[in-house]
Amino acid sequence: MTLRPLVALLLCALVLPAYAAEPAEAARTLAEQWLRSQYGTPGSRVVAQAAAVDPRMQLAPCPAPLSAGLQEGTRLMPRMNVTVRCPGADGWTIRIPVQLQVFRQVLVVVRPLQRGDGVRTDDVRSEERDITRLGYGYVSDMHDLEGRTLSRALGAGSVLTPGALGGRSAVKAGDQVQLISRLDGIEVRASGIALGGGDSGSRLRVRNGSSGKVVDAMVTAPGEVIALP
Repeated sequence: MTLRPLVALLLCALVLPAYAAEPAEAARTLAEQWLRSQYGTPGSRVVAQAAAVDPRMQLAPCPAPLSAGLQEGTRLMPRMNVTVRCPGADGWTIRIPVQLQVFRQVLVVVRPLQRGDGVRTDDVRSEERDITRLGYGYVSDMHDLEGRTLSRALGAGSVLTPGALGGRSAVKAGDQVQLISRLDGIEVRASGIALGGGDSGSRLRVRNGSSGKVVDAMVTAPGEVIALP
């Protein structure tokens, strides 16, 4: 072989695409990049670390760009199996496990809250959390709290989830309400001021507008509460 053809052959090898020169490493890199592009929305921080490809797998250099994807119905988890394909008649397909973290700002409860409590903006704060580990979802927008009550109790430091938010409050703190008192079959109605908020069935304190006395009450309808014995 003369020098000129030898030089040409070496140059050809140097300019081969990465997916052709190092198929295993190219597949790992693509799996990581694909997940970053899928979950790297504005405000997110994505960390992806692909596992090494089994050296016993003899992957032939791929003559075309590789493709990547997930099986249909795959949900976000800390470990994702990305399918990487080399197209063509003599192509190959492998699944590459990738350790994934997707950090986003979510709302976290700053103090213990009880079922039926209204959620105010000062009850929560925004923190960065790995949402791959939040299987029950999360809430990130303060506007989603407006008028909402809790369907279950939450401890301080808990991530606020969609399932923990109940319906809109039937009564809010500061609302003027109808305070109903029942005793021996007699019903008395008076105006009052709600000192707390909640949906139907929630307990709160109400100040009687006439006597100024604060009583325990339960929300029965929008703007209406019944005094508890």
